[in-house]
Amino acid sequence: MEADAIVIGAGLAGLTATRELKQAGWTVRLLEARERVGGRLKGYALGDGKAVDLGGEYFGDKSTLIAETARSVGVERFSTYDDGERVAFVNGKRFTYGGLIPLRLGPVALPDFGRAVLKIERLARRVPPDRPWTAPDAEKLDSQTFWSWCRRNVATAPARAFLTMAVEAAYCAGPADLSMLHVLTYANASGGFRYLLEVTKGIQRYRFDGGAHSVADKLAARLPDELRTGAVVRGIEQRSDSVVVSGPGFTARARFVVVAVPVTLAGRIAYTPALAGFRDQLTQRMPAGSAIKCLAIYDEPFWRADGRSGQVTSTDGPFRVAFDTSPADGSPGVLSAFVTGRAARTLTLLSPAERRSAVLDGLAKGLGPRAAKVVDFVEQNWLDEEFTRGCYHGYATPGTLTAHGPALRAPIGRIHWAGTETGVHQLGSMGGAIDSGRRAARELLARERGERPAGRRAEELTGHVQ
Repeated sequence: MEADAIVIGAGLAGLTATRELKQAGWTVRLLEARERVGGRLKGYALGDGKAVDLGGEYFGDKSTLIAETARSVGVERFSTYDDGERVAFVNGKRFTYGGLIPLRLGPVALPDFGRAVLKIERLARRVPPDRPWTAPDAEKLDSQTFWSWCRRNVATAPARAFLTMAVEAAYCAGPADLSMLHVLTYANASGGFRYLLEVTKGIQRYRFDGGAHSVADKLAARLPDELRTGAVVRGIEQRSDSVVVSGPGFTARARFVVVAVPVTLAGRIAYTPALAGFRDQLTQRMPAGSAIKCLAIYDEPFWRADGRSGQVTSTDGPFRVAFDTSPADGSPGVLSAFVTGRAARTLTLLSPAERRSAVLDGLAKGLGPRAAKVVDFVEQNWLDEEFTRGCYHGYATPGTLTAHGPALRAPIGRIHWAGTETGVHQLGSMGGAIDSGRRAARELLARERGERPAGRRAEELTGHVQ
């Protein structure tokens, strides 16, 4: 295979970069290791033409890029079901409530939680998503974990537990894993920390009719000549005038390559010449989050008749949050349980039958015994997915962004980087993937015009200037 550009990875980032370059008149080859497209988007067919998502699915009013892309391929949105009471388990106590947090959390814990959220919001607004390492006090923030920040800024155990649960649900990592600077960067890029936690007023407001994965499928359908599935890239060799990409059963050559896979997987490709430590060390410090998504399917969404929204949160149960993810017409009833962070690390060691039992038990405690009586139960263990190795996105460990942040997007010779972790608009989400694919395409088109690649200074630090 020969082309102007090779794009590795047919998630939203790779599909977007390929579409943009094709529209500019370039020849492109899009190589995908799996036999499907979508990357961290994956669907599950319910029958009767209906489908739900085993991967990413939510977006809000501020998620303009994914909304725009979906419209361009004819995928419609609908509002996430959010009517009725919510259920929460906080340090073993059960609460029913409406809004963001249980009002009966306690007269001291409730304002404590509110103050912590406001502090995080104020700090996040000072962190530029494109260059978080330049933020005021960046090194101080990057030197501490979310856990250590909470110990100093959140006084009560219930508020700390609820905040930790919310972060594990949104970031898929334990509070001791996450650099505080990363927490703030992701929050600001997404539209605000509270926006990450809300449904109707937040990033969970909408879903796609037919599933988010249908957006990727329809993008791929417009790239029949460019896409090749089952192409596992093992090596990238840079030459003076080209780059050669190879894997079992194929070799492809192009002027440039866009690596549009999770950061940690990009580090598992063999590069010739080897990447300098400045970039390679980044891939060692941005692991993927831990997430298992479980779908509990019922004849009908019985919780709606009970006056419940279907949302169940838990600080110490088998999952951190569950939502009503039934199709647009409400039939059949579907609950999605998000097993994230420390809970995912625990449950991934169990058998599928044990995970099913644990999740259904958690749903039954929240919504009653009918929640244990499913028509079907499906899980997607993203930790075990060979070409993903975790969800929702790669997160920065302490010290990573200030030491290696510029390597996220800086081209290295003929290699350019994409993927949601490298996006700016809503990085870590579907919008971040699309943003990164557009940026990578713009970089290549700029090089065609003889302009310097963006992030040249960081590229020079790697020692791979071509």
